[in-house]
Amino acid sequence: MPAPGTTAKCASTRQVKKLGKYDQLVEYTKPKTRPKWMTAGKYAALPETLVVREIHFRTKTKRGRVSEITLVTTLLNPEQYPAEELAALFLTRWGVETNFAHLKTTMRMDVLRSKTIEGVLREVQALALVYNLARLVMIAAVQTQRAAVERVSFLAALRWLALSTPEDQPLKLPLNPYRPNRHEPRVRKRRPKQYPLMKRPRKELRQRLGPTKRTA
Repeated sequence: MPAPGTTAKCASTRQVKKLGKYDQLVEYTKPKTRPKWMTAGKYAALPETLVVREIHFRTKTKRGRVSEITLVTTLLNPEQYPAEELAALFLTRWGVETNFAHLKTTMRMDVLRSKTIEGVLREVQALALVYNLARLVMIAAVQTQRAAVERVSFLAALRWLALSTPEDQPLKLPLNPYRPNRHEPRVRKRRPKQYPLMKRPRKELRQRLGPTKRTA
């Protein structure tokens, strides 16, 4: 872990104020040369200096090793945003990907079936309504289970919502294990089938195949 008073690697940095043992305000200076991936307009719009906050902390990996992390943020107020809370929030960042997966995969929002703008909007509104209802079920469940709402199974809440009646009360829902600092590769688990994409209407593609031969 970097010693107090040092900064993360950057072209030009200067410590502005020490907020804690591993918590400090640092001024970053705009690089003299424009990076190749940045347009000239965006480079010109950048300020000459930028004050950010650097928080250094350690965490254990899945294999038990210690990983050193430097968190850079624009949340500069240490009283309003304590370093410990920001570090804990950073370790749960994979929850954002999990929530996206609930919408796209669990609720099958990745493929919308409507062909008009109005229809797509209605689909999105309906899915958002169901998603929020499932979240309310999760909140009601943790009030009796005394667990963090992030650990409640979203799929179990969705199934309970589909099978319950207005008189039913949320029962104990399955809890997922606590997995801080989780991150996963962005890869597919199964290979897609080796077929071309359907870029023309199904009726037209059937006509290309010719008449179907039947045998007695």
